[in-house]
Amino acid sequence: MTPEQLALRDAVRSLLDKHSDVRAAVETPHGYDKDLWARLTEIGVLPIPEQYGGSGATFDETRIALEELGRTLTPAPLLASTIAVQALLATGNDEVCSRLLPRIADGTVATLIWPWNDDPARYVLDGDLAEILLLSDGTDLYEVSRATREHTPTMDPTRRLARVDLTNAEKTKTGPWSSQVRDVALAALSAEQVGAAARALELTVEYTKTRVQFGKPIGSFQALKHRMADLHVLVETARSAALAANDEVSAAVAKVYCSEAFFSVAAEMVQLHGGIAITWEHDAHLYLKRAHGSRQLFGSPQDHIRRLTRFAHR
Repeated sequence: MTPEQLALRDAVRSLLDKHSDVRAAVETPHGYDKDLWARLTEIGVLPIPEQYGGSGATFDETRIALEELGRTLTPAPLLASTIAVQALLATGNDEVCSRLLPRIADGTVATLIWPWNDDPARYVLDGDLAEILLLSDGTDLYEVSRATREHTPTMDPTRRLARVDLTNAEKTKTGPWSSQVRDVALAALSAEQVGAAARALELTVEYTKTRVQFGKPIGSFQALKHRMADLHVLVETARSAALAANDEVSAAVAKVYCSEAFFSVAAEMVQLHGGIAITWEHDAHLYLKRAHGSRQLFGSPQDHIRRLTRFAHR
């Protein structure tokens, strides 16, 4: 990373260390800390050009922020808003971008309903909270108003999802839909998964240095050292895959690899923590639940493996 990107990472990490409280956030009606979200947008983590009221940050900077949010499992609408921003920019509609992007840059939550599964309106990121609601039919992008939204409880309390009923909604066409939005979504999610996997491993290593069996910290046992070394390699290769996600194929590869890496690390986290990991008071179960949920978001690994198989036969 550049010095500027390292400074951004440190600023976001410091902010989250001081103000992120996952359990308090998920228990609020909004499902996230509004003050914390305002601070993040002030830092300039959204990839909105300066001409539309943004900081001029690129997706590389957004990816850094997403990794930090993943580390702490902080509920925040950055993933949803980033995807919505990309969808708007891809339309090339200056009037719509000039009207909506400055609002998003100021902290207005935006989200997108798009055809990533058979029922895209059932699991919409921050769909019950977003003030700006966009819809893709696979060909065009629409701005939606007067839709009925309802929070959808899921296994993962740190990920806000909603069901959106479009029966009586009003839809205004804003421009063409770009399939590249999917690639950005997969790359963004992969960055978040890498951050969560890295922190899960850090917490596990720290715990094995203090948990004692047979008179020794379990982290001193050679078998566990080998397991954690393997997990370290898994996390770092996942990070490489996430950073390389810049087109249709590499984004699909990142989604598959980072999903499986995060799930493997989270599962080992629970196992190596022992009984404490399945208590509500410990965060291990939250990492495992996030790993389960993010595997299915924007298509399962199996869905993307099938896509990659088709690419190979072209």
